[in-house]
Amino acid sequence: MIDSIRLAMLYTAFAIVATFCNILAQDVFSYIYSGPFYILVSIIIGTGVGLVIKYILDKKYIFKYKTQNAQHDGKVFMLYTVMGIFTTIIFWGFEFGFHAIFETKEMRYVGGVIGLMIGYICKYYLDKRFVFRTV
Repeated sequence: MIDSIRLAMLYTAFAIVATFCNILAQDVFSYIYSGPFYILVSIIIGTGVGLVIKYILDKKYIFKYKTQNAQHDGKVFMLYTVMGIFTTIIFWGFEFGFHAIFETKEMRYVGGVIGLMIGYICKYYLDKRFVFRTV
């Protein structure tokens, strides 16, 4: 019981870190670039930043998964990314939806945070079942 509570708290903390990095990357990019498609590009960049950070933390601390070599690590990361496509659709749906409804940067970020929270819950179960498993 304590192990599962500890795991949930750790996973939540890592989700918060990755979410913060995602939103920060979006905000920094939006500050630097305000040209065509800046919102789409900022969301893609933020998604990439959050993905890499969350992968590193999940692999090491949540699933305690050790890859055999760089090639194996690349394959695991690709599978992790594929599992993230569904959860990214949830995240982007909320972020773009809030942007369309409220038309402010702040509310777009609120939508992004809500979408990421829902997505990370789904992602844990997908990763546990399909990505970080022993063969």
